[in-house]
Amino acid sequence: MDTLNRRNFIGIAAAAAATTAAADCCKAKKCCKGRILFGACRGPNDTPMMKKLGYDFFEWNVASAMMPDKSEAEWAPTRDKVLGAALPIRSCNGFLPGKFRLTGPNAKWDEALDYAETACRRGDVLGVKTIVFGSSGARNVPGDLLAEKKEGRPDAEKGVEQYTEFCRLLCKRIADCKVTVVIEPLRQNESNIINFVWQGLQIVEDVGSPRLQQLADIFHMLCGRESARSLIEAGPRLKHCHIAAKVTRQFPGSNDTDFAPYFNALKLIGYTGGVSCECGWGNKQDLEKNMATALATLKGFAGQA
Repeated sequence: MDTLNRRNFIGIAAAAAATTAAADCCKAKKCCKGRILFGACRGPNDTPMMKKLGYDFFEWNVASAMMPDKSEAEWAPTRDKVLGAALPIRSCNGFLPGKFRLTGPNAKWDEALDYAETACRRGDVLGVKTIVFGSSGARNVPGDLLAEKKEGRPDAEKGVEQYTEFCRLLCKRIADCKVTVVIEPLRQNESNIINFVWQGLQIVEDVGSPRLQQLADIFHMLCGRESARSLIEAGPRLKHCHIAAKVTRQFPGSNDTDFAPYFNALKLIGYTGGVSCECGWGNKQDLEKNMATALATLKGFAGQA
């Protein structure tokens, strides 16, 4: 099955399943029992203020929260700080640092797999639901997309195959974990592979493990003009979302970005996972005010005001 037809098949099947599930949910009057959870990519020191504002969770980076390159004893104080935070840490980003090479002719996976497995197992200890697999520095295929000679260009197709195989091997290692790794599509000026939700979904389908699912970053979707239909296609495989205002990448509510189509799609599939503000927050002295604006904006679009 060629790529386009495979994409269409996956999309149509998932959309149909999601629409049916959403309709059944509404008939059973279950929709009102679930709600979208809202968080922000901030450290544990900000959680008392976030809790006061009404946020549900915080999202921190893997290197800070799990310290996968440190011993258990070295990690212990951070572990206790995270577990003692005013809000739960529901998700983590920044999965693999750029020092790991996942694609290209010099790809080496052993150390990356060890690091990733440690992060996932420590994520279980912290109660993390999803670990975001963007990691453009590690996954980007080496080479110049604009190179005049073919041999100077990155082999993106081969890179996707390598990335997929890495995911497959990782899922085997963490089969007994509870945490879910979610593929993050990134806009084209940040990553030369996996720019759209549908591309991530193909990898999720190919790997076929419950430990690997999908993320949608609505900022990247807006930049790439990706339709909200992709969220419907993702359906139950969508486990986490990121969001920021279009163009500026600032906090929701900082401009007039229309998130309505995306939240309508989330409501259609009965999404009750997390949506994290991954964005700039303006002047430091305005942080609390701007975080309040962001939460009110998102709850308004979600119909949870």
